[in-house]
Amino acid sequence: MNKRRSLIVGIKSTKLLIKEKNFLKKYKPWGVILFSRNIMNIKQTKKLTLSIRKIFKDNKYPILIDQEGGKVNRLKNIISFNNLTSEFFGNKYIKKPNEFAFFYNLFIDKTSFFLKLIGVNMNTSPVLDLRVKKSSNIIGNRSFSNDPRVVSRIGDYCINNYHNNKIATVIKHIPGHGLAKVDSHFFTPVVNKNLNYLLKNDFHAFRNKKSLFAMTAHIIFKEIDSKNTVTHSKKMISLIRNKIGFKNILISDDLSMKSLKGNIDEITIKAFNAGCNLVLHCNANLREMTIVAKNSPYISKFIIKKTSQFYKIIS
Repeated sequence: MNKRRSLIVGIKSTKLLIKEKNFLKKYKPWGVILFSRNIMNIKQTKKLTLSIRKIFKDNKYPILIDQEGGKVNRLKNIISFNNLTSEFFGNKYIKKPNEFAFFYNLFIDKTSFFLKLIGVNMNTSPVLDLRVKKSSNIIGNRSFSNDPRVVSRIGDYCINNYHNNKIATVIKHIPGHGLAKVDSHFFTPVVNKNLNYLLKNDFHAFRNKKSLFAMTAHIIFKEIDSKNTVTHSKKMISLIRNKIGFKNILISDDLSMKSLKGNIDEITIKAFNAGCNLVLHCNANLREMTIVAKNSPYISKFIIKKTSQFYKIIS
C-alpha cells in the first residue's frame, strides 16, 4: 500500500482505456472516483470496478462515488433517487421524526445495497453544508436544513448507518459551503462572516463526526484568510484540525474546478502544502491527471493508518 500516491482520480468512460490502465499501474493513485459517465448498468459497472481492483490486487481498494440522492444521483442509469433530496429528509426529521427514521434508514440501506452491488465502498456523503437564503443553489436542496444542530444530527445518523452497511463516508464541504453566493465549479466564493458566527453556525455542523474522511470547500473565508481558498489555506486547515476538531483524512474537492487559480501543478502542490492529505481530480483528462500524479507524494504513515481503519469499516 505504501507505494500508492496521495490522489484520487476519475476515469473517462464505462471501461478502462489502455492508457488509463497504464496510468493506474504507473502512478498507483490511492483511489478512483466514479461518475454517471462510468455507470451504464450493474453488470458493466461491476466489471469496471473489478478491473480497477485487479490492477492493485486489492479487493478493498477505495472506489468512491457522489451518491447523495436528489440532483446528485450518479446511479441514475440504475435507479432513480431524484426526489429523495437531503432537504426532503431534513423536513421529515423536523416535522415527522418517526417517519424520518424509517424512510432515511430505508434510503441508506437501498443506496448501500446498490453501491456494494457495483463494487463501490465509499460514498462522498453526507453534505453538512447549511441551507442559506440568497446563496448559490449549488448546495440548495442538497442541504438538510438551515439549522446546524439538525444538520449535525442527521449527519451522525447518515454516517453511522452507512458504516453499519459497510460503506465509508466523506463529510463535505468542510468547514461549510452554504454561505457561498457563487458556484465554486466556475467562480471563487468569498464569505465575509466572522469566526465567532461561523463557529456557531456553518462550522458547528462538522464537529464530532465519526467519518474517516472530509472533503474541503473551495471557498475563501475572508476574515480568516483573505487570499486562499480552504483547500489552499494553512490557516483554514489548522482551524479544521484544532477548532472544528477533525483529525482524519482531508481530501481536496476537485482540483479541476475553476475556483482554484493557477496551473494544475501549482494547484496540486498548494493543496498538499496547506495540509490536504489526498487530492481529488475528476475530469479524466489524462494530461492533467499525470501532472497531478507527478506532484502527489506517496501516501504517509498517517494515511496508511487511516486506510487500515477504512478497511475495517468495509469488512
